[in-house]
Amino acid sequence: MTEIRYSLRALALLLGYPHDGLRARLPALIEAIDQEAAIPQARRAELRALASELARLDPMEVESRYVETFDRGRATSLHLFEHVHGDSRARGPALVDLAQTYEKAELFLSPDELPDHLCVVLEFASTQPPELARAFLGEMAHILTAIFSALRERGSPYAAVLAAVLELCGQQVQSVAIATEESLDATWAEPEVFGGCSSAGQTRPNTPQPIHIVRKPQGVAA
Repeated sequence: MTEIRYSLRALALLLGYPHDGLRARLPALIEAIDQEAAIPQARRAELRALASELARLDPMEVESRYVETFDRGRATSLHLFEHVHGDSRARGPALVDLAQTYEKAELFLSPDELPDHLCVVLEFASTQPPELARAFLGEMAHILTAIFSALRERGSPYAAVLAAVLELCGQQVQSVAIATEESLDATWAEPEVFGGCSSAGQTRPNTPQPIHIVRKPQGVAA
């Protein structure tokens, strides 16, 4: 069976924060992907274009684009369980279970790493035999497809990385419909001073207010 470990590690790094150290390693990452040849040639060309763009653009612009792409909104979040559990309490136990899976394979995370981050997931998969790695990633194919679709909708070159992951685990790459997401700025916006409650369904001052008439129980003094 075709080896995929180096491709998985290279893709994990390509999805990482594009600091100076990572950009310096881009040629080596693309070379590793080409040598293993587990990813279709057309997709490798897209990955090469992504690496070229990361190396060519101004570092501040590259880092700003990364933050805008992956840290502002859930649709493109690289934390996989956000797509399943959101901010619910169910995410905590799921993270613990995944971390324990890693520990059984003797992969231990640093305190600042979350086990559901796609870079960590790919790094773990790269330590497994190809058939197990493909099965493990295949269980997450619906999430990977959703992220790919959101990235492609935004015209992000990072969509090629998600497509490559799907191809490595034997999944068909196709876009799916993405639900409209409220922008992060709108979600965290503060209500205007003296502007009334900002909760959905509430009205502001100087707008018609609903009147609720309640009958006073008999025998109760006014």
